[in-house]
Amino acid sequence: QLQLVESGGGLVPPGGSLRLSCIATGERLDYYAIGWFRQVPGKEREGVSYVSPLGGVPAYADSVKGRFTISRDDAAHTMYLQMDNLKAEDTGLYFCAVRAWVGTFDGSLWEHWGQGTQVTVSS
Repeated sequence: QLQLVESGGGLVPPGGSLRLSCIATGERLDYYAIGWFRQVPGKEREGVSYVSPLGGVPAYADSVKGRFTISRDDAAHTMYLQMDNLKAEDTGLYFCAVRAWVGTFDGSLWEHWGQGTQVTVSS
């Protein structure tokens, strides 16, 4: 059974950087879309970025374009989210997720989720 475990969250000042990692066990990621979502208490879960398999073009939410970079290493069963120039509004619980084939910002369509890693941007 596919399981996902995130790491890399933490406390960082505005303008700082973090890199989130998500390791998959149980299945290979080669034919899965990978994605990152975030949630703040009292708000709906927000799609941050995703990329479909086999050379898919990454997609980013407008709020993170130019600052975040999603990547995948299928051989290592790992996905990443590089977050630069972080802002206070990026604070939240970040989740990695996978679904078969095509990515989407609709979180209800993703099949497997990690447990989340907290990112706090504050001075």
